Amino acid sequence: MESLDALAVLWIAIAFILGMVVRHFGLPPLIGYLTAGFLLRAGGQEGGEWLNQAAHLGVLLLLFTVGLKLRLRSLMQPQVWGGGLLHLMISGLTLGPLLHYLAGLNWPMALIVGVSLGFSSTVLAAKVLEQKRELRAFHGRVTIGILIFQDLAAVALLGVSEGAAPSPLLLILLGLPALRWLMMRLLSATGHDELLILYGLLLALLSGWGFAAMGLSAELGALVAGALLAAHPRAVEMSVALGALKEAFLVAFFLQIGLAGWPDLKAFGFALLLAALLPFKAALFFFVLIRFRLRARSAFITSLALASYSEFALIVAHSLAGNGALSPQWLALLAIAVALSFIFAAPLHRISHILYERYQPRLQLFELAKRHPDEQPVSLGKAGIMVFGMGRTGKAAYDFLSRRGERVVGLDSDPGKVETHRQHGRRVLYADAEDAGFWHTVKMDDIKAVILAMPDLEAKLIATTHLRRRGFTGLIGTTSYFADEAQSAATAGADVTLLSFDEAGAGLAEHVWRALYDEGAEADKAD
Repeated sequence: MESLDALAVLWIAIAFILGMVVRHFGLPPLIGYLTAGFLLRAGGQEGGEWLNQAAHLGVLLLLFTVGLKLRLRSLMQPQVWGGGLLHLMISGLTLGPLLHYLAGLNWPMALIVGVSLGFSSTVLAAKVLEQKRELRAFHGRVTIGILIFQDLAAVALLGVSEGAAPSPLLLILLGLPALRWLMMRLLSATGHDELLILYGLLLALLSGWGFAAMGLSAELGALVAGALLAAHPRAVEMSVALGALKEAFLVAFFLQIGLAGWPDLKAFGFALLLAALLPFKAALFFFVLIRFRLRARSAFITSLALASYSEFALIVAHSLAGNGALSPQWLALLAIAVALSFIFAAPLHRISHILYERYQPRLQLFELAKRHPDEQPVSLGKAGIMVFGMGRTGKAAYDFLSRRGERVVGLDSDPGKVETHRQHGRRVLYADAEDAGFWHTVKMDDIKAVILAMPDLEAKLIATTHLRRRGFTGLIGTTSYFADEAQSAATAGADVTLLSFDEAGAGLAEHVWRALYDEGAEADKAD
């Protein structure tokens, strides 16, 4: 046991150090974990059963949390299922022959691996979108929808690769609706502490074991269990609670891939070739989405978000290698290709808005005349004040100005918020503050002031810059959490920037002061 403890400390330390190093360069830490596995293999280390179990749990938790975010409505959009399916078909038909003739894979394996290379990294895209607060923007919703569609396709590929004969126990699946009621009730009763994490862990393991016993993929079981709870109000909370645990166990998965061994020179060269194909993968996404009537901006930003190979390609390859259908060398080859794709995609995704502005005239040439309904320009009507970002701050500003007789229009990139505000009688329209096309087309003849209440500093700076660039001379007001951010907004052209915490403190003190002295005045009158 002591030797196992010492081994675990060594492996975790190496993974931690290399993860920190690559994160310092703005890359995902999992590249460091893969590198750690390669280095440990070079040092004579081999993975054991404990590592296999930890890696398997990481995969189950990953798919369980994917299921928790599954929304059938998001998958029913043509640009999601149609675009995702078309891209996977073209990828398989293009890369399949390449893998067959150049890498020597038989046709079934070549097509399966070719399709798996069409997957994009859910972890990488979701993290970057979350950091940029674009998960609910139109391009963010399209990106996540396509990723979920790909996840479902990956689970189907896992089932094909395992090739197990179904069991008569499949009839048990007919009882899932009744089981869902019990699962939902238990989730409501777990509270907000460690019981929530334990419940999620139990469901991921139990569903995986149950599906495997029925001759199905354990990964499919974890996904189905998560999907059964997706409609619960606390599904997102459970996904967040399991996040750290999932990431920790996925480290074991990436270490395991690296420990499969370093590919030979020929295989390494093929991994570089796959990495060189990434611009074509992004271009294919761009033209596919353009055919589904998306504007060039949304198609371009989405294509950069999806311009990577997926950790699911490693999961599929690992399953094939476990069945003896694929050599362990392919695990190492694909691991290097995935790592290189992250190095390529992560920096591009972070500057996607800047790149679009630079190449906007050329990219717009590919747009179709008829556009997607969510992409139509908006008319502000006769409004005199625009409030961008209808969260708590924007809502308060909108209501304050409306009560004083001002004509106000609210804008937000979250369709859910837009619909909620409309139901409460507010005039709120869908728009994305970072969309250069919006600022170029929207009519602002009657607008005398703009309030930027979005939480993201970059969005405020982009909006302010576009407003001043188009010649808007009215008042621009913003909020900020930090003094340096307020200075950046002022430099970009904002006239008024309030520090949120300072204003909240001053407002609270004012209310307390009024309560104290108003009550004192009332007491004096009573005496």
